[in-house]
Amino acid sequence: MVWMRICRLFPPVSQRHTQPVNFLVMAVLLRLSRTQPPRWIESLSRSFRRHAAAELRRSMASHPTAADSNTARFDFLVIGGGSGGLAGARRASELGANTAVIESHKLGGTCVNVGCVPKKVMWNAAVHAEYLHDHSDYGFDVGNVRFSWETLKAKRDAYVTHLNRIYRNNLDKAKIQTIQGHARFTNDPEPTVEVDGKKYTAPHILIATGGQPTVVSDAEVPGASLGITSDGFFELETLPKRTVIVGAGYIAVEMAGILSTLGSKTSLVIRQTGVLRNFDSLISSNCTKELQNSGIDLWKNSQLKSVSKTDRGLEVTIITKDPEKKNDEEKISTIQEVDCLLWAIGRQPNTLGLNISETGVDTDERGHIIVDEFQNTSRPGIYAVGDVCGKALLTPVAIAAGRKLAHRLFEGKKDSKLDYSTIPTVVFSHPPIGTVGLTEDEAIKSWGKENVKIYKTSFTPMYHALTSRKSQCIMKLVCVGKEEKVVGLHMQGLGCDEMLQGFAVAIKMGATKADFDKSIAIHPTSSEEFVTMR
Repeated sequence: MVWMRICRLFPPVSQRHTQPVNFLVMAVLLRLSRTQPPRWIESLSRSFRRHAAAELRRSMASHPTAADSNTARFDFLVIGGGSGGLAGARRASELGANTAVIESHKLGGTCVNVGCVPKKVMWNAAVHAEYLHDHSDYGFDVGNVRFSWETLKAKRDAYVTHLNRIYRNNLDKAKIQTIQGHARFTNDPEPTVEVDGKKYTAPHILIATGGQPTVVSDAEVPGASLGITSDGFFELETLPKRTVIVGAGYIAVEMAGILSTLGSKTSLVIRQTGVLRNFDSLISSNCTKELQNSGIDLWKNSQLKSVSKTDRGLEVTIITKDPEKKNDEEKISTIQEVDCLLWAIGRQPNTLGLNISETGVDTDERGHIIVDEFQNTSRPGIYAVGDVCGKALLTPVAIAAGRKLAHRLFEGKKDSKLDYSTIPTVVFSHPPIGTVGLTEDEAIKSWGKENVKIYKTSFTPMYHALTSRKSQCIMKLVCVGKEEKVVGLHMQGLGCDEMLQGFAVAIKMGATKADFDKSIAIHPTSSEEFVTMR
């Protein structure tokens, strides 16, 4: 009520005249605060001082001084409008920082535009295709069902465009300035970037430019440029009849599963004998088996030799050699009439054109920006989060790191940093994979084999009791020490994607095998197996 009375002391004003009024209102609050004010007056006064200071900084950024008319100044300048950059920018703005985001493409970064979000839409469609195979086993006569890639793509792209608009609206609501264009560091004494001839600076600059698919050159593999990457997958106008995917990581596995399940005859070319080699050995071996069982043509110990274009599509030449048989000669094979060759051999940091060398920021041999536990680079005032750092390339990790950084810089929380241990992740394979914590090999390396105990199980989920199509569910708990603390949990099977988050919370809290055993099972579910293992 008092606040309303204070506001009524001033006539209505336009937006451009609010700055003087803000300071007048603050003066009134300060006047009231001199006579032992209630706590709400003190709180309101502090809030208004912070708000007014932020408004002043925004005004100064929008209207640089004559002496520095070519450089706009902010409290926080974010390069990259992806998950990590946007999260850090919005949190910094909430804490009173005058913030700007520089983005050269679409807001949302890889995740929203060519990653997690559209990928999950495609995976959902593939799951529908799997269920259609099972309908008759559950008594449904669905008749002749047609699938339209074109319809799916149109709806998916419209959804992504909708998310782009939401991100832009959120920035506008937060009064965060959006700068469209490519940022390039200059050689100015203080860290400064240039976008389309205009300079921008801040005491705190965050690099959150993400990553991009690794591309194979024609010099490495003749004709390699005839293929696409995961980015190009989302541009496909029709479902390829014949697909060849190169790679053994999670992107290759997910793309192969989606395309094969939706009806494309798919081959997966891998250099060794299994996929997902950085995951727990049980996951790697089981996922490799599931890919083969689903009808994907798996080329083990193989690499592409060349690619050529014919009037009937691409011709892919493959070299296969078993490393166990040293005397065996290389076997050369070809796959013909290929509609889509997809390279999924890894990702690299997106720093091209940033001119990082001008800043003195250190990078590793692959170009990733080196940061410490607080996301500091080697140059004071410049920070980095997300895929550009090359560690834990996951959207929620970048978001959490960006927010933690904002709290440290603009709320005075000196110890605010992300804990990179025990990060849960899901691979949207068929069936999906869920994993958190240490693999069995990692636990043995850290704790010694004698201090590690493994619990595991394999079973057919009840859903498949009636279906002719079968898929196993495998689960493993990695426990250490006498108390059998659970340090790793790994699973693949129906529903494992949605099952993981709760278990991840328990493991983060330090749960032991005894804690799992004390939990009453939920029956009949697959998840109950984790609390009944012996």
